[in-house]
Amino acid sequence: MIAAVVRSLRPRQWTKNLLVAAAPLAAGKLFEAPVWWQTLVAFIAFCALSGAVYLVNDAVDVESDRAHPRKRLRPIAAGELPVRTALVVAAVLGFAAIAAGTAVTWRLGLLLVTYAALQVAYSLWLKHEPVLDLAVVSVGFLMRAVSGGLAAGLPLSGFFLMVAGFGSLFMVAGKRYSELHSLGNEAGTRPSLVRYTPSYLRFVWSIAATSTALAYCLWAFQQANDDIPWQSISIVPFVLGLLRYAVDIDLGRAAEPEDVILSDRGLQAIGLVWFVLVSLGVLGG
Repeated sequence: MIAAVVRSLRPRQWTKNLLVAAAPLAAGKLFEAPVWWQTLVAFIAFCALSGAVYLVNDAVDVESDRAHPRKRLRPIAAGELPVRTALVVAAVLGFAAIAAGTAVTWRLGLLLVTYAALQVAYSLWLKHEPVLDLAVVSVGFLMRAVSGGLAAGLPLSGFFLMVAGFGSLFMVAGKRYSELHSLGNEAGTRPSLVRYTPSYLRFVWSIAATSTALAYCLWAFQQANDDIPWQSISIVPFVLGLLRYAVDIDLGRAAEPEDVILSDRGLQAIGLVWFVLVSLGVLGG
């Protein structure tokens, strides 16, 4: 039972919660006290809350998951975890996450409550509405990026929010495109894919990628100082990272973004170079 619960929480997908460190890193405050522990609490809270959301989503989708070639192996769909037990665990995790976030600041607590409400609405209804489902999942990523700034009381620039927002849409549209690509004729097993076409999703993630790159350039040029412009130089690996990820999307491999991040060594190398350049910029600035 415990193993089934842990699997249902999808620990591999917690990598996306590292987005909570984006705002403190961009501000050059990530390794300062108390910012680092406030960011850590936000990360743990999102891991717990997103795990609770996965449990609720799997409980709602139990029948459709059983018709899916891969998702039928999830513990709830496979009958390894009772729906009632899953919902109880979700409630406990959700309450603990919101309580922890509120203990840091009421703004983070409010964000977590809003995230939970939005995700429950997504599980029950919004996931079946074209465009709205893309928007809701993208907002979920954006909330992660914003939460680090709220937890530490850091200002968030407009360009930072644009990068986070369009970057989120790029990943989500790419995820849907890969799902449609990999399922093919079985796409009907996922209602959210029925009203999408590959050409439309390609259009969305192409626009999102372009907007993300443009917004990042504006942010990087805004951060430039009189010394070596590390942030401006970081534009190169950032754009290369987008292009590398787009390869995985186009091949239908990005249905689970965390799998791409954890398995694509080239993307990891590009990400490391980008991280070093940005760190040099914010620490030097």
